[in-house]
Amino acid sequence: MKKMLVTGGCGFIGSNFIQYVSQKNPYVDIINLDKLTYAGNLMNLSSLPNDRYTFIKGDICDKDKIKALFNKYNFEYVVHFAAESHVDRSIDGPAEFIQTNIVGTLNLLEHSKKFVFESNKKDFKFLHVSTDEVYGSLGNKGKFHENTPYAPSSPYSASKAGSDHLVRAWNKTYDLPILITNCSNNYGPYQFPEKLVPLMIINALNDKPLPIYGKGDNVRDWLYVLDHCDALLTVLEKGEIGQTYNIGGNNEIKNIDVVEAICDILDNLIPKGNSESYKKLIYFVKDRPGHDFRYAIDASKLNSKLGWAPKESFESGLEKTIQWYINNKDWWNAILDDTYRQERLGVI
Repeated sequence: MKKMLVTGGCGFIGSNFIQYVSQKNPYVDIINLDKLTYAGNLMNLSSLPNDRYTFIKGDICDKDKIKALFNKYNFEYVVHFAAESHVDRSIDGPAEFIQTNIVGTLNLLEHSKKFVFESNKKDFKFLHVSTDEVYGSLGNKGKFHENTPYAPSSPYSASKAGSDHLVRAWNKTYDLPILITNCSNNYGPYQFPEKLVPLMIINALNDKPLPIYGKGDNVRDWLYVLDHCDALLTVLEKGEIGQTYNIGGNNEIKNIDVVEAICDILDNLIPKGNSESYKKLIYFVKDRPGHDFRYAIDASKLNSKLGWAPKESFESGLEKTIQWYINNKDWWNAILDDTYRQERLGVI
């Protein structure tokens, strides 16, 4: 059995990835290290069997904890999701983003380097999961590719850009076997309700207003989270060491169109009693500082080199996502009333 360290595995993408790998590869033991900040949720992985999955509460900035994990488990893989990731929160408090996203990544890299050097392990891989936001903002044309210059706009994207540069440098300087992925906006099950898609779904189900920044003209490339997980596993298994791969869903959509699509699906699945559309709940709020206008990913390298392409269209993925939130009200209600945090009590 190979050992895989997943950092931040109780978050949205990390927990989906752990479930996906546990189903696809029965020969991997997963050790999930998560600090359990506000977005880390033990409920996301409560159904996993304990024979191939281990949860450990801990901070990637904790040098002693990381050292002990490497010594105990002799990892073949590190898949690094752990990050502060919400732009609005980074604007209000950037220091925490620098600490986790840059200092924490440095700590993982240093222990990985030491481990590889001392163990002479030939099949070790460090997969760093990043974002398209490091590239900044696009105009009306073009797409981000792997050689697009970095131009981050927010404290969040700047901290992720810094971590990308560190990972790349540890490959160039120390020959650490790394892989980097930069993905577009994810959506799907287990996404924390502060993000656009789950916020709109949950607010609509609760008959609350649907706030949209500016005029809703900002464009994002939307990627269903399980397609992202499939791409990550493809890169981990087939990717060329030292390379970066962009992961996108080929779904460029304005924010207002995303919200209206959610409303249309809900109108069909759960019609309001007064026959009004959920679109009546939409309203516009002042745009946030440093709000990038458009992101679009060119994932042709991943397709041509590794044969990956997304399986879900935006329409099919969104309908699956909405149905999941309808069927799992207990999950998001526990977040809204803060009872999900009780699961953390007593966790070591």
